[in-house]
Order: sequence, then C-alpha cells, then structure tokens
Amino acid sequence: MDFGAFVRARSRAGDLVVQPRMGFSDPATMRAGLAATRAADAATVGTLTLDSYTRVGELDSVDAALRAGADLNGYPIVSYDPAVTGQVLAGIRDETFPVQVRHGSAVPGDIFAALRRTLINATEGGPVSYCLPYGRTPLDESVRNWVRCTEDFAQLRESGVEPHLETFGGCMLGQLCPPSQLVAISVLEALFFCQHGIRSVSLSYAQQTHPEQDREAVAALRRLCAELLPTSNWHVVIYAYMGVYPTTDDGAYLLLDQATRLAVDSGSERLIVKTVAESRRIPTVAENIAALESAARTARTAPTGGQAPTEADSQTYAEARALVEGVLALSPDIGHALTLAFRQGALDIPYCLHPDNHGRARSYIDGDGRLRWAGTGRLPLAGLVGRGRAREVTSAGLITDLSYVQRAFDRAAMESGDARHRDGADIAPAGLRSLPGGESRKRF
Repeated sequence: MDFGAFVRARSRAGDLVVQPRMGFSDPATMRAGLAATRAADAATVGTLTLDSYTRVGELDSVDAALRAGADLNGYPIVSYDPAVTGQVLAGIRDETFPVQVRHGSAVPGDIFAALRRTLINATEGGPVSYCLPYGRTPLDESVRNWVRCTEDFAQLRESGVEPHLETFGGCMLGQLCPPSQLVAISVLEALFFCQHGIRSVSLSYAQQTHPEQDREAVAALRRLCAELLPTSNWHVVIYAYMGVYPTTDDGAYLLLDQATRLAVDSGSERLIVKTVAESRRIPTVAENIAALESAARTARTAPTGGQAPTEADSQTYAEARALVEGVLALSPDIGHALTLAFRQGALDIPYCLHPDNHGRARSYIDGDGRLRWAGTGRLPLAGLVGRGRAREVTSAGLITDLSYVQRAFDRAAMESGDARHRDGADIAPAGLRSLPGGESRKRF
C-alpha cells in the first residue's frame, strides 16, 4: 500500500482527497473515528494524531494518564501494545483507505519504531518544521534524529510496503511566514527525505491570508517540485488555515470553503480540513465528518478553469528558488545545509523564538491582505525584496495581524445574514474577493 500513489490515483480520477486532524486516546473511540472517516461521503484517508506527551517523549506521563483513565489529546501509539493499534486498524485500513500518523516531534525515535512495528507506512514532519515551532530541541539534534528515523523508515520497503513522508515545512508557525519561505522549507524537507531513502513524498502548504497569493505560492511549489525532486511520486497537500480560527460556525465554514477552492484551483491532491470547533476545543468525530463532507461538496462543484499557471516567474517563485538555492549551496548534505542556513540567517522564521532561529526577519499583512516581508535579515533575497520594503512592526500591529483572518471571516459571516446559504465569493472580506465564486451551497 503506497499512501502517495493512492492519493495521486484518486486525484487522477477527479477527486480531492480530504483528511481530518483526528486523534483520541481511547482505542474504541479512535477506531470509531477512523470508521466514520472511511464511511464519509468524500474521498478520504484516515489519521491517527498523537498526544502531546508522546510528541515530547514524556511516556511516564502517558502511562500515568492511562492508568488514571484520563483522556489525552491524541492517540498514544508508543505506549499501547502493537496488538491494540492492530485492533484499531483491523478491517478499516486497507488498499482503499490508507491511514497516516501525525505527531509533531523533534525526537521521534520511539514514534517511528512504533510505526515500523505496526507497518503503518505514512507519517509527516521534518527536521526543521517539527523542531523550531514546538520547543527548544537544538536544530542539529533534530536533524540527526530525523536522519536516523527517515533511514530506518525507508527500510519498511523490506516488509513489502512503500514508506511515505509528508513535509510539514509549508506550515511553519501556522501564520505570518511569507509564502516563499513556506514553499522553500517544504521543498528542502522533501529533498532531505529523498536524500535519506524515501521515494514517496508529499509537500504541504498552509492557507494564508490572501487567496491569489496562495495560488501563486502553490504554483511555485509545484514548479520547484517538478524541477528539483528526484522522484515522480509526490503530491501537494493544502492545510486549512493554521492560525487563529473564526469563532463563528459560518466563518469557519467560509474559511474552509476558501481552502478547498485553493486546493482545486492549484491542482493540489489532498486537503487537511479544520472544523467549526477549532477556536474552542478538540473537535468531535461528527464535527470532523461534517468538515470533510463540506469540503468534498465544495470541491465537486467548484469551477476548475482558474488554475494558476505553473510556469509563471512569479515573485513568490523567484524568492522561494533563491532561498532553496541559498541553502543547497551550503553543503551537499541537506541536513547539514539546513543547520548552517539557520546558523547564518539564510533561513529565518519571523517571530519564531527558538534559540537556533536568528529572529531578524519580520513580516506583516498589507492593506490588500497579502503577507509581505517587513525585514529580511540575512535571507538571500537581495534584489528580490528591496530595502525600501523594510518597515517597523509594532506589538499592536503584530497582534492585529495574528487575528486578521479570524476577524475578517467572522465579520463576513455576520454581515452576510445567513452565510451557510450564500455563495462564498459574495461575502468574502476585502482582499479575498478575487477568489472565483461557485454555486450556492448548503453546508449542513
């Protein structure tokens, strides 16, 4: 079973594959969630999202919680006997319904060992994207961990299954990272995976603040994949917005609607959905299924004639290409090159507080809703982002930008009167109205 080949086959058949970010600590509930995802009126793949204790290796805390009968915020795959996970998956995971493990760990050795024991052959992450946003693990340590785990994971082929890795690099910090750097890190992590034996990869891009800019970014991502990846077994996965989410149900569905159209317009093969509960709590199985089916309906009815040209020499492509080339020039060993790039400031994530991040790059949202560089630090973008672009970012401005999407979509939903029965293009906030419209759709 090849996760990547499955997704690409469904895409060739005209389906957008949709996927929840679902994880429960109780095996019976986790199995019920997977079964409901499989039965949804959509082309789906399943998810086992791990709990936060497992992600950071605090397995004693997992054991204590399980003994006390307490709920965790995900599935503790390392702490359960492989037979338990086998029972969760039995009769559900097969050639028509692959399952991916999602975690968030810079020290994922135990997690990858559990995957190999259960022959789960799809997961995600990366040495940068699962390190800088999530803690203080030194980047060089994360790189060493991911080298070892990736090479071990590649050995799953000896068991007759094709391992698949999805880079999380297109989701750095979820928000306020200019699209060119999201694209660059996603490509670099995919190249890292390939260098260490993986042949089936997917590359992520998280929906940001402006649909036209997002389409340009995904076009740049797809073009760089075609130019640089040593494998043809790749696809692109779009994440619904990873920042502060709308608080209203209608605002949340409108934002998911825009993410779905981005996936369709850009030719992306898979979409990670979010639900109406994102701003409040962990969503239920029912809320996840409602989001999956809503996205599937939108994808089936969305016009497909507005795809961004993949050969355009856009600003985003030029910046992303410069960033990728700047890193690859540092060392033939991509992991070492990534470490050097952050040490020298050739990669620098705005507002990331990790000790190995330079912290000189800054970004802001302009009046049209586009993410711009406020300052590029030592990024290799000379001649592409002029000095005149530099501007001061205040704490008040940063807080305003962080809630831009939430405010815009909640306001649009409230102003529409009854958003769930309106065409999403009609009620899109300023800076979002350029997204192609579609038919009127009921979301419930």
